[in-house]
Amino acid sequence: MKYILSPSILSADFKHLGADIEAADRAGAQYIHIDVMDGLFVPSISFGMPVLSCIRSVTDRVFDVHLMVQDPERYIDTFAGLGADILTIHAEACRHLDSALSAIKNRGLKAGLALCPATPLSVLDYLWEKLDMVLLMTVNPGFGGQKYIPEMTEKIAALRKMAEARGKDLDIEVDGGINDSTIRQVLEAGANVLVAGSAVFGGDIEAQVKKYLAVMETYGETAR
Repeated sequence: MKYILSPSILSADFKHLGADIEAADRAGAQYIHIDVMDGLFVPSISFGMPVLSCIRSVTDRVFDVHLMVQDPERYIDTFAGLGADILTIHAEACRHLDSALSAIKNRGLKAGLALCPATPLSVLDYLWEKLDMVLLMTVNPGFGGQKYIPEMTEKIAALRKMAEARGKDLDIEVDGGINDSTIRQVLEAGANVLVAGSAVFGGDIEAQVKKYLAVMETYGETAR
């Protein structure tokens, strides 16, 4: 298991989006987290295909695309064609999870499944073979800058235990409220992919990325 930082551009300065992404890249962030919101599944509207297309030329880092949209299976081919490397869909927003995850894999992408805070882990029971990553929302989705929900630490630990019991090398991504106060508890619980938005882009981007990667390295090898 390798540790990965995925800065969320939802918290970047959109006047200087390309420069902010380049700064995170230079500092060593392995992924770039892209939150696509439709105003239906979540109340906010963020950005979509044109933004992804524009920023693909800025970096060759892994594009970690999180579809917070209703009926995400409609967009799998589009985002695959625009350069997504990982496509994560929400269990709560998709009618046919098995077929949607299969479609992601068939496009040669890594498949992720996102769970809102109140969604039980039992939704994974018949999907394990299709999953490369599970994203646990540690805030309620839709807005950046929220506080971490403490009960999610137990959920992270439970998911890691389930994956280990199945002998599965699963990436567990956590998204929401990751900062200086919460990073160690999610790592200790078993998360290995951390989304950080305002904690990275709200200050000196390169310094913040390097700081969080240094913390992650105390728990194990970071991806390069």
